[in-house]
Amino acid sequence: MEALYYPDWQIRRILRDTNTIAMVGASTNWNRPSYFAMKYLQEKGFRVIPVNPRAEGEILLGETVYASLKDIPEPIEMVDIFQRSDRVPPVVDEALEIGAKIIWMQLTVRHDEAAQKAEAAGLTVIMDRCPKIEFGRLSGELGWSGINTRVITSRRSKQIRTH
Repeated sequence: MEALYYPDWQIRRILRDTNTIAMVGASTNWNRPSYFAMKYLQEKGFRVIPVNPRAEGEILLGETVYASLKDIPEPIEMVDIFQRSDRVPPVVDEALEIGAKIIWMQLTVRHDEAAQKAEAAGLTVIMDRCPKIEFGRLSGELGWSGINTRVITSRRSKQIRTH
């Protein structure tokens, strides 16, 4: 399996230019990682639409939960996948159907064949990363707590997004 590498400029560009995210596998349980990630991304100005067939119709952090990507009545730019790796291919197929531009697979989630299919269709694919963590790392927020962000600069941290 080939090692994954995504340059900081690419991650920064995605986080700067994306506005609407569909989070597949969003949980209504407040102590699940997807709940934290959704809340954080909303606080940073993203519109995050939850997708979870078991919670269809419920309201999660102010947003209606949909059963599938195809049920969302508005355009989606990025699909954030909080599912096991073996569940990725049908999500990618649906993302292609709705015209998403970016597939982002969460930490530990990787499916090379689905990624190749999405990339061949012109989508940008990020695997085994968390947009919440990457946002914090690239904005300098993680450094506030002493975490090594692997970003070395003498410049003041640039704001990734303006709300």
